[in-house]
Amino acid sequence: MRAIVVMGVTGCGKTSVAMALAERIDARMLEGDAFHPAQNIQKMKDGIPLTDADRQGWLESLGHELAQASAAGEFAVLSCSALKRRYRDTLRASSPGLGFVFLQLSRSAAMERVAHRNGHFMPASLVDSQFRDLEPPIDEPAVLTLDATESLPVIVDRIVACWRLPRAG
Repeated sequence: MRAIVVMGVTGCGKTSVAMALAERIDARMLEGDAFHPAQNIQKMKDGIPLTDADRQGWLESLGHELAQASAAGEFAVLSCSALKRRYRDTLRASSPGLGFVFLQLSRSAAMERVAHRNGHFMPASLVDSQFRDLEPPIDEPAVLTLDATESLPVIVDRIVACWRLPRAG
């Protein structure tokens, strides 16, 4: 395994977990939101859910980034919602053996977190659309499902232990 995607609905803590994991194992951190085209970000700011077509180019860009990291011999950690199986399969196609960490969170907890989050383009009004689109990665290869309400250190420890990832330093 040369890469891990930290996935889940908005507000589950993808970026925080991915950043902490990347730092812990000295991996390349890829923030999925940074690869959205401007029109996708504007749609989300306007409270309009993204369609599969909106996400396709974004997912292909993320897959390209994962493949580049692997080709450079880097371990990559990507934060990406990856809500549907076909989205995850698009990422898997560019990075064989890709692992996924599914941060499970209830709708009410997601709503609470997003409502109190500052400086992010994703409004609380889109939480329901995220849950409508979510196809939990049940019976998919290389998926670790974790409770997103656990503490950040506990979540990172579980990821490192599950995949026996190298520790930095």
